[in-house]
Amino acid sequence: MGTNNKGLMKQSTKTFYQEGKITEDYSLYDFLHGYLYSRWPYLYIGVALGEHKLARLLKPLFLGLSRILTPFSDNHVVDGGVAWADAYHGKVVPINEAKKLVNIKEEIVLKDLETIIPYSQAKDIIMLNPERIVALDCPCRLSRENPCLPLDVCLIVGDPFASFILEHQPEKSRLVSSGEAMEILQAEHERGHVSHAFFKDAMLNRFYAICNCCACCCGAFQAHRNGTPMLMSSGYTAEINEELCEGCGTCQEFCQFSAIQMVDEIATIDREACFGCGVCVDKCHNNLIVLNLDPQKGIPLEIEKLMKEAISVG
Repeated sequence: MGTNNKGLMKQSTKTFYQEGKITEDYSLYDFLHGYLYSRWPYLYIGVALGEHKLARLLKPLFLGLSRILTPFSDNHVVDGGVAWADAYHGKVVPINEAKKLVNIKEEIVLKDLETIIPYSQAKDIIMLNPERIVALDCPCRLSRENPCLPLDVCLIVGDPFASFILEHQPEKSRLVSSGEAMEILQAEHERGHVSHAFFKDAMLNRFYAICNCCACCCGAFQAHRNGTPMLMSSGYTAEINEELCEGCGTCQEFCQFSAIQMVDEIATIDREACFGCGVCVDKCHNNLIVLNLDPQKGIPLEIEKLMKEAISVG
């Protein structure tokens, strides 16, 4: 989408705003928040992580603006804890399901997914023009002094988000095909990084991106470690055949959730700490690790199943 030079507002901004007007429980505050988040993601994330050189100055300003604008919002979200997680969260998606999310050929509307996305806000999957996918340089990685590489591993899926990012971040984003997106996902999986489907209130209360996260750079991991429960399990838990384990430690090395420990030279999994990403499954050269459905961890995000269920209900 080309840049609109005839007015003060780019075409993608107009589209974002118009989509917001027809989105339930989406206020002017939410749009302004979403615009700030998408227009200046590197500043936004850098300040949120405390890594930006202006963080000390800008963070109080951002919080002050939030308090001023809160009366205009239907979603009164307070700072930190569960309330913040309600508005911004990521669902762990194993590699095969992540690939399906970037291989959708038709527009879909899946609303009120409480059983899969157990938060009070931002739990819809509404994908308009889903084949429009943008690879964005990761704001979390770029905020760090020594980031993991490569950088272009954040996948913005569908409009209005993809077109907005492409138009406003031309130097740090590029349009990719579904096949290229799957290659990015696979490469990140092989590096041991975790695919998350991210949902945000300011992003029209719905899914907008797949981020490929490492515990060292990712802001969501950082927030989760600090007590904000913004990451959801995939709905699976890994299980190791301990009787055949050779104790090489490779699975422990790659586990981003620190859920695997070596006990008496045998790999053991902390079921509570495991988020079921599946990275360890493919790192075990003896194929001794599997993912099992775990009802206590919630329901997996299986996009094809959800689409079929929506069609049958319709």
